[in-house]
Amino acid sequence: MTVDILSSIKGAQPSESVNQLFDVIKNAVPTNNNSLNNVNRNCVSVSDLREDVVIESSEIEKQLIIENFPNKKNGFLVVAKVIEG
Repeated sequence: MTVDILSSIKGAQPSESVNQLFDVIKNAVPTNNNSLNNVNRNCVSVSDLREDVVIESSEIEKQLIIENFPNKKNGFLVVAKVIEG
């Protein structure tokens, strides 16, 4: 599926990061190995994590986000509660 189909943002375009994520998902090898020897199957090594990099959005990207955001309050963009505890 393409980003414009998956996204609710009008005019959404794929980025290199999104393309890489889709490639990782497509190439994943699902396993159903319930062996007790496979205790680290849900673990990720810290050395495998990428360094966080801040990439400034263009004015067009910022404007698209603002125009397509569902809720605004007092000049802030409001997101739905995602994590319930």
